[in-house]
Amino acid sequence: MNIRPEQLKLIKQWVEKAEEDFRTAEYLLVLKEDCPLNSICFHSQQCVEKYIKALLVYCSIQFPKTHDVVELLNLVPDNYRPDLSIDALALINRYAVDTRYPQDWEIITRQEAEESVTIAKDVRQKIRMLLGGSITGQ
Repeated sequence: MNIRPEQLKLIKQWVEKAEEDFRTAEYLLVLKEDCPLNSICFHSQQCVEKYIKALLVYCSIQFPKTHDVVELLNLVPDNYRPDLSIDALALINRYAVDTRYPQDWEIITRQEAEESVTIAKDVRQKIRMLLGGSITGQ
């Protein structure tokens, strides 16, 4: 694939932001007392969203301003689409907004927070393989 310099720069920026969210989620997960479970889920969702957006930029696909990772993944061409669980992505979708604002929703458990990091780790690994080491710094 022929990637333009400005396209490569933007992909790397999305990856850098995704990595920041991933490190934040993993770091927060090690806290025992007063562990911010909502923040872990939010940063896991953001990692997933940003990695999918990096992949879309890589594929030269325009995407709408949305946090819906299932919608974003559906824009990825079949030959670049990673094998990801739609159910897992649908689960993590709710953390983009629900975890940031007060409202009536179920309290997030530690298990859910751990699962969100696992989902982010899977998405991260699969998309980094597709993007290649020269882009992800591997």
